[in-house]
Amino acid sequence: MNILVYGAGVLGSQLAQVLVRGGNNVTILARGKRAEELERDGIVIRHVFQFKTTIDPVRVTRALEENDEYDLIFVVMKYNDFPSVLPILAANQSRKLVIVGNNADARSMQIFLEENSKVEKKVAFGFQVSGGRRQEDRMLSIGGASGQMVIGGLDGEIAFKSILDQAFEKTKYKLNYLDDIDAWLKSHIVPILMLNAVSFNEKHEMIKLDGNRKQLQHMIGAMDEGFSVLEAMGITIIPKIQAKLIRKHQRMFYLLLKMYSMLPIYKLVAGSFGEIEALDNAFTDWKKATRTPTPHWDVLKKEYSNLK
Repeated sequence: MNILVYGAGVLGSQLAQVLVRGGNNVTILARGKRAEELERDGIVIRHVFQFKTTIDPVRVTRALEENDEYDLIFVVMKYNDFPSVLPILAANQSRKLVIVGNNADARSMQIFLEENSKVEKKVAFGFQVSGGRRQEDRMLSIGGASGQMVIGGLDGEIAFKSILDQAFEKTKYKLNYLDDIDAWLKSHIVPILMLNAVSFNEKHEMIKLDGNRKQLQHMIGAMDEGFSVLEAMGITIIPKIQAKLIRKHQRMFYLLLKMYSMLPIYKLVAGSFGEIEALDNAFTDWKKATRTPTPHWDVLKKEYSNLK
């Protein structure tokens, strides 16, 4: 199958490697130094928990031209980068797209593609349940090759589900199809936003969580408030265990969060400042629209966060 992975960061590299090993004809879109690295060395990934490094050759392109046509395109980018890519996708001839990553407004992205594309496009949305970070000439990865993607369409079952299944048929990677991917994505934003809001200094550099009692308590309270905002919008929390854990088992969640603040793994799952800032802007709009009070979130932003 002829597949393009649009984006060559940690998650794009993970996905491209999975698809290459699944026997597909994979091209990865990259630019600058990253494109040169991929052309010279292939996809180099250090799998942290498996204690091994894999190297896989891959085709590289630096642009998606209007007449380029792929059976599938996976767009694996940060949320704040999606707007710049949508016009390029709309102009291209490929018909089946999966937009992968944190996403606060999947519906508006789909509408843009429907209204501006030269050919009819089928769009799905997904999120890779994995993480990692770049380290010199390789990617550090957790949960990549044997991981999974939560995926779904906004209007019922994905029209090209059989093609997706075929692409991953020979891999250990799992596609977890959901009926309401938009609710899942919005539900996921709440913990991502609250965990990352206190992870950057004034220079937007990643820092370690303080892990002090007041900070963690405000983070837990802010997550509860975030779920309340979504509920006020009529959105179902998916999975339900997130809200249940915070609302009925706060002591347990506090201990888990305390452990998280002490371990280096947070560096492998943390977001970038630009993406977190964009997600915060979306959440602020939701909060204003629902007029839901968020005292813990307000304190968190004022006293601990550089999201101003």
